[in-house]
Amino acid sequence: MNVQDIVGFLLSLTAISSYINYKFVKLPKSIGITLVTLLLTMLVTLSGRFGWEVNDLAETLVFSIGFDDTFLHGMLSFMLFAGSMHVNTEELFKNKYIILMLATVSVIISTILIGYGTWWLTRALDIQLPFYYCFVFGALISPTDPIAVLGILKHVGAPKSLEMKIAGEALFNDGMGIVLFFLALAIATGEQQLLEPAEVTWYFLQQAGGGLACGVIMGLGAAFFLRSIDDYEVQIILTLALVTGGYTLVTSALDVSGPICMAMAGLIVGNALRESKMTRESVQKVYDFWDLLDEVLNAILFVLIGLEFMRINFNLSTSLTAMGVIVITVLARWVSVFIPVSFMSNFRKFNPSVILIMTWGGLRGGISIALALSIEGVNHDFIVSITYAVVLFSMVVQGLTIGPLIKKVAHTHGTES
Repeated sequence: MNVQDIVGFLLSLTAISSYINYKFVKLPKSIGITLVTLLLTMLVTLSGRFGWEVNDLAETLVFSIGFDDTFLHGMLSFMLFAGSMHVNTEELFKNKYIILMLATVSVIISTILIGYGTWWLTRALDIQLPFYYCFVFGALISPTDPIAVLGILKHVGAPKSLEMKIAGEALFNDGMGIVLFFLALAIATGEQQLLEPAEVTWYFLQQAGGGLACGVIMGLGAAFFLRSIDDYEVQIILTLALVTGGYTLVTSALDVSGPICMAMAGLIVGNALRESKMTRESVQKVYDFWDLLDEVLNAILFVLIGLEFMRINFNLSTSLTAMGVIVITVLARWVSVFIPVSFMSNFRKFNPSVILIMTWGGLRGGISIALALSIEGVNHDFIVSITYAVVLFSMVVQGLTIGPLIKKVAHTHGTES
């Protein structure tokens, strides 16, 4: 199946799922499109029992796409850049310390807790998942997904202060999660022996610090050129070059975190556009382009998540583990939010319900699935299955209930967080 066939099928399915959700299901796009695609996928899977070739065709398509490469090394850079362009840097700066702790300390705490929890659970169910692979799973499932989070927050109308904490954390913690994932995977597969604390610290500084530095440099450079012209077509081309060329440069040549780099570059470019002397029409057209691209890529992503159901093989032990790790993941999220918020409470006041909302609003999405699919070997299918279960629970159950929870809490404690 060639590239044109894959793109044509994906866009057609995305259009169908988007239309059905808009006309009939009427759920937030991230949830509705995923559920519609999941339903269509289940119907296609059932059709295989009647000997219809459409099932084989769909399976061939899913295995041809390469979700991990398509998302991690293609779509992710565009979506992070587009999402961060709309973040108010002034509000982000006000919450910089709590966001920094949530994007680093919380991810590490969550990875450790989920790793040990998964190890205990699999031993109790007599499932032979190697010890270090439990931490590989912990690393890939700990970061919240910015695409899923931003989509839900737009729909539920969360208070600005709370939205900034959740969105700011989600934009930057995926870079930390990816770093932890590849570090844990290298140890699990024997490619890297256990590292000394100093080596681990240096690796994190290289990836996260290097990503931030590159994002600042690229963002400031792009902002300089954008301010010097008032032609939206050229400005769009410049931003596209920044995302495509910049991501390739930092990941392939400089070996630093591409997601962190793109998130930071998007923040700077978005702020530069808002404060530039360009005509309002030019600025709006640049934003409109990235908004449209972001919406299309988001819709395609949620279709891909629904299609990945075809690659999942659930049995009794996998299902029991999936239910267990969902509980472990939520509890680990609560602890990982409670610790930094409690610490920061010594310096500033937080709404009493902020821990609860941030725990339940920490949605997982495509990043976790893409990382799980990149794992090779005998543990691949098992980790992909339990990852998919956690992501689906997160997007559907947490995604559908976070809005009512925010409204209830706002009525009880007020909206300031």
